[in-house]
Amino acid sequence: MYGAYESISVTVDDGVATVTFHRPEKYNALSTEVSLDLARAFTEIQLDRDIDVVVVTGEGTDAFCAGADIEEYAGDAAAHDPRQKDRQRFLYEDVYRALYDLHPPTIAKINGYCVGGGLILAAFCDLRIAVDDAEFGVPTTDIGMVPSGGSTYRLAQLIGEAKLKELVYTADLIDAAAARDAGFLNRVVPRSDLDDAVDDVVDSIQHTGQSAVKHSKRAINGGVNATDPDTAREHEAAVWWEQFTTAERARLIDEFNEG
Repeated sequence: MYGAYESISVTVDDGVATVTFHRPEKYNALSTEVSLDLARAFTEIQLDRDIDVVVVTGEGTDAFCAGADIEEYAGDAAAHDPRQKDRQRFLYEDVYRALYDLHPPTIAKINGYCVGGGLILAAFCDLRIAVDDAEFGVPTTDIGMVPSGGSTYRLAQLIGEAKLKELVYTADLIDAAAARDAGFLNRVVPRSDLDDAVDDVVDSIQHTGQSAVKHSKRAINGGVNATDPDTAREHEAAVWWEQFTTAERARLIDEFNEG
């Protein structure tokens, strides 16, 4: 199912899809070509119901993803076709949203710089595990730009309005401990432990009911993005019933009662 890509790779092993950026010379920066590859990869993963977990990471040891490829934004606005820029913006937004909506849980395996568009991409994953010497930030104002891709809403959900404004207004980078304390990271580990830490989380996920995990993701995402508590409860109840009707639920309940 998974074909060749220009700037990423997708490998699948025992229900785990690993998506890796392959632009270490550019600190795995996002570009239109990378985004097109990601859009296709996420579509293929969404169609593969045998995938239990998705891990997103970057090649090398320097960067998870250092944001957008700034060369694509150089020059006076008059030199850019507004329609092309709109298409590019929509592409980035669609990629982030597709990642967020994938049926399996997603983990950002952060092995270095995670800034700008890279930090936004990680924000749209379900979980984030980072090495302790990684750095994080949204330095868009440093290049005269505004955060995009739906990031102002998503990041405010994760780290709060005040912290987001501080990061954007100052363009400062923060270390992994500060990113964890802000609520962005689930775990921070020494570099030598990153593989094992991600594998442990993947193993824990795969030892639960996979349908229950995926339905739980739908329930949580729906609740987080609901317009009001009643809508969130209704969505949760509907997803709860979908899972209750599954053979997986009946089997696991029987196994629990027999144990």
